[in-house]
Amino acid sequence: MTPPAALPALNQDFSRFDQVRKAHTYRLAEHESDRFDDAYEIATLDIEPFLRGDARDKARFADEFAAALQEIGFAVLVGHGVDAALYDSVEESVLDLFTSTPLDEKMRFRAKRHGSVAQGYFPIEETSEIHPDLVEGWVWCRRAFDMPQLRDGPFRAADYWPRADLEPQFRRLALAHEALFKPIAQAMFQGLGCDPHVCDEKLTGTNFGLRANYYPPMSEDQDRSGAGRLLGHEDVDLFTILPATRAEGLQVWNHRSRAWVRLNAPYGSIIINTGDYMQRISNDRFPSTTHRVGKPRDASHRAAPRVSFPIAVYVWENEILEVLPGLGTPRYDPIKAIAFHTHSTSKFYGEGYAVDSA
Repeated sequence: MTPPAALPALNQDFSRFDQVRKAHTYRLAEHESDRFDDAYEIATLDIEPFLRGDARDKARFADEFAAALQEIGFAVLVGHGVDAALYDSVEESVLDLFTSTPLDEKMRFRAKRHGSVAQGYFPIEETSEIHPDLVEGWVWCRRAFDMPQLRDGPFRAADYWPRADLEPQFRRLALAHEALFKPIAQAMFQGLGCDPHVCDEKLTGTNFGLRANYYPPMSEDQDRSGAGRLLGHEDVDLFTILPATRAEGLQVWNHRSRAWVRLNAPYGSIIINTGDYMQRISNDRFPSTTHRVGKPRDASHRAAPRVSFPIAVYVWENEILEVLPGLGTPRYDPIKAIAFHTHSTSKFYGEGYAVDSA
C-alpha cells in the first residue's frame, strides 16, 4: 500500500462544520515540532463511592469529576465495576475480526450513514476524507445489537456482522458500559450544579456508537510518511467511554499549556472524555477536547498492532440538544440531534453527509 502523504492540514481549515466553539488551532497529524506537556497529569478518580455511596460520597465525587472535566475534558475512572477480563476478551475479538476477515468481506459492510452516525467498516487511511490515518475501524450503533430498542423489524445479525458469533461477544461490552451511562452523566450534571437526573429519560435505551479500532503494525514507509495513527479530532457525542489500552499512543490537547499530554491510564480503568453534544448542553462548561493517537515513542513497539474499543454515548436523532437550566444565558440555540451531528461530521464524510431537522 502506498503510504499517505504528510499533509499540513489544520483543524481551522474545517471550522465551518463545527457546531460548538473551538478556538484553538492544531495540525491534524502529529508533527516533529509538536510540544508535549509531560508534567500534566489527567485526574484518576474512583467512581465506586458515587455508584454505591451515600449523598456525601456522591457529591464529593461529582465535584471532583466535574472539576477534572472542566479543566481538560478528560478523566480516568477506576472502581467502575466492569471486569478487566471482559476487556481481554474483547481485545482478542477485535484482533480476530480485523485479521481473519477478508477485505472483500469487510467491504460488504462499508460504512454509511444510518440516522446520525456513519456505521460499518472503515478501511485503513479512510476514517476521514480530510486526512489519512493508519487505522481500520468498525462502528456499530444500538441497531446492530440484539438489545431492547425500537426497530422496524426483527433483529438480523447478518445485516451488521460478518459472523453472527461476534454480535454477542461485543454485546457483552455494550451492556456493561450501558449500565454506566446514567451514573456517569448524573455525576457530570451534579458537579455542574444541575439536576443530576435531567437527562435520565433521554439516556434510557439511548443510541450509542461502539467503535473497534485496529492499528496494524507500521511499515517503515508508513513510519516515515508523517501520517498519524489517528488524526486529531473531537468526539461528536455526550461523552466517550474508552477502556485503557495496553499500548501507548493516546494524546490529549491541553488548551492551557497549548501542548499535548500523553495519557497512559492503568489497564482495567476507563477513560472518559466529553464531546460536542456535552459542550453544547453544558454551555461550554465541559469542553470537547482534542485528542489523537500518535506513534509509540519506542520504535520497537511500532511493529506491534494496537487495539481500542471506545463507546460514544449519543441521544436519539429526534431529541433536542439545548443548554441545561441554571448554566447562564445560553450561548447556543436548541437544535435537533440529527442536524447537529451530521453537520459536525460533514467535515469527515463530505458536504453531502449533513441533513437538516425534519
